[in-house]
Amino acid sequence: MLVDVRIKRFRPEQDAQPRWAAYRVEAEPTDRVLDALNTVKWRHDGSLAFRRSCAHGICGSDAMMINGRNRLACKVLIRDLRPPIVIEPMRGFPVAKDLIVDMDGFFAKYRSVKPYLITEEPAPQAERPQSPEQRERFEDTTKCILCGACTTSCPSFWANREYLGPAAIVQAHRFLFDSRDHGAAERLPVLNERSGVWRCRTIFNCTEACPRGINVTKAIGEVKKLLLRQSVK
Repeated sequence: MLVDVRIKRFRPEQDAQPRWAAYRVEAEPTDRVLDALNTVKWRHDGSLAFRRSCAHGICGSDAMMINGRNRLACKVLIRDLRPPIVIEPMRGFPVAKDLIVDMDGFFAKYRSVKPYLITEEPAPQAERPQSPEQRERFEDTTKCILCGACTTSCPSFWANREYLGPAAIVQAHRFLFDSRDHGAAERLPVLNERSGVWRCRTIFNCTEACPRGINVTKAIGEVKKLLLRQSVK
């Protein structure tokens, strides 16, 4: 069948404003949006720029706005969309070209929460044991693939680009509630800044946007409660 696809195109070095380009491509109902984008690039316009890698919803490379919602192009089926299919880059990040956004600031915030195990204990001979209950405490936030869909769906981020953003807070949560980690004293001051968790207004856009099904809003709320408990001590 023929599918109408509208893509927001922008080349900062030559375009004053973004423009819309329309394509009619051959696709099956069970094809993914990524397949349609590949068809556009390979058969219609080789200059189209977008990120993709694993094509299995694991790497997070092809996060973009599809019919008004942040999604992974490799996970959305053509049959599940109302035509025309409208594709835009994620909002809130500078556009490098077409559907590719500059995520340097996003990853700087990710690094600011020290997203790695911090421990005062010497390295064990084998492994650091953990009970199933201890693992379950932070299981949800280990699913994050850093696609940026949650952060760029957040009105608080749109209003204030200094906001740490949901993705970075999710990464902090993953280690704050890990029984093996001792890095809370290093992470909590970053999360407690004016641009930290208190910018969250509990709108739930982030949870809806997450392609991995993480309850992002719940995780942010748990970090807020942890900060409040620490301030009482």
